[in-house]
Amino acid sequence: MERYKLIKEVGDGTFGSVWRAINKQSSEVVAIKKMKKKYYSWEECVNLREVKSLRKMNHQNIVKLKEVIRESDILYFVFEYMECNLYQLMKDREKLFSESEIRNWCFQVFQGLAYMHQRGYFHRDLKPENLLVTKDVIKIADFGLAREISSQPPYTEYVSTRWYRAPEVLLQSYIYGSKVDMWAMGAIMAELFSLRPLFPGASEADEIYKICGVIGNPTTESWADGLKLARDINYQFPQLAGVNLSALIPSASDHAISLIQSLCSWDPCKRPTASGALQHPFFQSCFYIPPSLRSRAVARTPPPGTRSALVDQQGVKRYPGALPNSKPTNYFPSPKVQPSSGVQRKLDMVNQDGVKNEKPMKTTTQSKYRLPGKESPTSMNKGRTTRGVSETTERLANMSIGNQRQAMGQPRPPMKAGVNWSSESPNFMLRPAPQIPTGRTYPRKVAG
Repeated sequence: MERYKLIKEVGDGTFGSVWRAINKQSSEVVAIKKMKKKYYSWEECVNLREVKSLRKMNHQNIVKLKEVIRESDILYFVFEYMECNLYQLMKDREKLFSESEIRNWCFQVFQGLAYMHQRGYFHRDLKPENLLVTKDVIKIADFGLAREISSQPPYTEYVSTRWYRAPEVLLQSYIYGSKVDMWAMGAIMAELFSLRPLFPGASEADEIYKICGVIGNPTTESWADGLKLARDINYQFPQLAGVNLSALIPSASDHAISLIQSLCSWDPCKRPTASGALQHPFFQSCFYIPPSLRSRAVARTPPPGTRSALVDQQGVKRYPGALPNSKPTNYFPSPKVQPSSGVQRKLDMVNQDGVKNEKPMKTTTQSKYRLPGKESPTSMNKGRTTRGVSETTERLANMSIGNQRQAMGQPRPPMKAGVNWSSESPNFMLRPAPQIPTGRTYPRKVAG
């Protein structure tokens, strides 16, 4: 830690505090997370979920872990520095965000989630405080509750801040997956439009009541598994019809409402994946088609604030997103300075764990077709004549491959929402609930 100068504390949480610091050698501004718990061995440090998950990920919308330091049994994480988080942008804001701003942020977060889920992890604690922003770039942070998708249940009963907690977790399900991140993103997206939380429950029971008040109570058709979970814990859903989400969020477009509805579906199976969410019509303007392909598709204008684009194999430019073939970069370079006594750094951590744990992709080798000829064992065994060979060759030459071209950039069909919505019953709060003042002055609680 002697290479860093702490400047100012910028955040304090349950597990640690975050400081803005500067690297004395390179003058780079970084964020240092100081853990409150003592760590008495290095093995204990490197086995933390936050370390194990971030070692395997390298994406422009996931915060970079630069270094891990253990000094005097205190653990420090050195991250790239981001100016603020999404909650800080919302809490004191009086004017609503524009839809283009919200689209740009959500598009980047879904790209980070798609990459994370493809790498075998889900976050479990998505909330505005864990989405860091610098100018028009947003990154997912705080992987302390991240979990491997392939890990065996049962999972932790309590995950995420209550207002963004998926219903299956609220109902104490021990089996859940990456769709809990999608529910959280639906709540966050609605909050970006209205600057107020969508489901501000004061307790677990009140949280479910708030959800039922907005999207209606679940039924056998909408979520049979949820009704069984409720019966298992002797819980009865309040019978509420829900409201029209467009009336609750009047500033959101029809496409935005459609996406929020699908993300906030009772049944996790009806929520889109992160990759599927990126294909929703709400994000159509985030894809740019080169002029050479515009004759076969409708031209789209790149979103403001985006300067670069990536080109995929089909030649369509896509704004920076999840690259399934990208390899994680090692953020733990070899140390230039020998650590002083009593200080333990891990700067040469390699991705051996990731290589060992990742399952190899199954590949199917297809044998190449060879025309039967004089040297072909098939023609020799069956005694085919030269005339038969030439006729076969001619027939193959005249065969045409079916037209498999697909117009690139065509508008995709709208995704179906997983919930039936009702514009009736505008007074959906049927019992007294804690009054929440406008302007986001209420406190946020992490613990359930």
